[in-house]
Amino acid sequence: MKAIVYQQAGLPLTDPQSLYDTELEKPQPSGHDLLVKIKAISVNPVDTKVRHGDNPSSPKVLGWDACGVVEAVGDSVTLFSPGDEVFYAGSLIRPGTYAEYHLVDERITGRKPATLSAAEAAALPLTSLTAWELLFDRLQVGGGQGKSLLIVGAGGGVGSILTQLASRLTGLTVIGTASRPETRQWVESLGADHVIDHRQPFSEQLAAKGIRSVDYVASLTHTDDYYDQLIEILTPQGRLGLIDDPKTLDAMPLKRKAISLHWELMFTRSLYSTEDMIRQHEILNDIASLIDNGTLRTTLAEHAGKITAASLREAHRRIESGRSRGKIVLEGF
Repeated sequence: MKAIVYQQAGLPLTDPQSLYDTELEKPQPSGHDLLVKIKAISVNPVDTKVRHGDNPSSPKVLGWDACGVVEAVGDSVTLFSPGDEVFYAGSLIRPGTYAEYHLVDERITGRKPATLSAAEAAALPLTSLTAWELLFDRLQVGGGQGKSLLIVGAGGGVGSILTQLASRLTGLTVIGTASRPETRQWVESLGADHVIDHRQPFSEQLAAKGIRSVDYVASLTHTDDYYDQLIEILTPQGRLGLIDDPKTLDAMPLKRKAISLHWELMFTRSLYSTEDMIRQHEILNDIASLIDNGTLRTTLAEHAGKITAASLREAHRRIESGRSRGKIVLEGF
């Protein structure tokens, strides 16, 4: 099967070996595995982080978002059958989705939204799972009536779906951060009640909108740059959730306000085969239903062409520039 791989970490994207085309043996399903013929994939920041940080002993396939068709199933599969259209984010410890065929556990796989194309659906799984788990499992916002949520990096992949979930499924007042005019417009279109500039002091901008403090913060990027400001604007006994990778994080400043700290990693359930791993199957099916009934919309922002090494190198370059919004998707081999 065709696949795009890398083997040496940290190569510049101008080097053809940073991501290159190859042929690999087609995998075979067993147990709870689905063998999926890949139709479309999307690129996430985790793809670039692994490419920079992990030196594999053999060519490694990246990619943790896909939409495709089930071709075969393992002997323990009960949720899907050959021919079913699915979408999913996969596992951090298994080969990725930059390939014609891919194995994925049925318990972290959802049915493809019927109203979306393969490319539109491929934009959603990883960010939807991250946003849903952060909002409802980690921050536990509940109905959110009368409370407020600040989303740092609301225009990115996770932020684009989190803004929709918070504005349409809860009573929260949703404040997103964005700096460029096109990103501000994007965040507003997704349902944010207010948009502030993350390059300017948060407290002053919030005060200008009549907001003295916020009850929840979802910090999706550059947490170490904004940490002091986030503590300042959080209400006493507020909740701070984050998904990025600050070099250090001193929890002591949270004590005076009794602010709770919540980490979200959507790979945790598959990494540890947790008892509730099937919850991701349920969440993805819920996302599909919300898409199909018009509550949510895809966060696809850029279609980068066919799935090739060259197009993936360009997609990685866009992600690493820090200027992308929504999701970058590739389709077909």
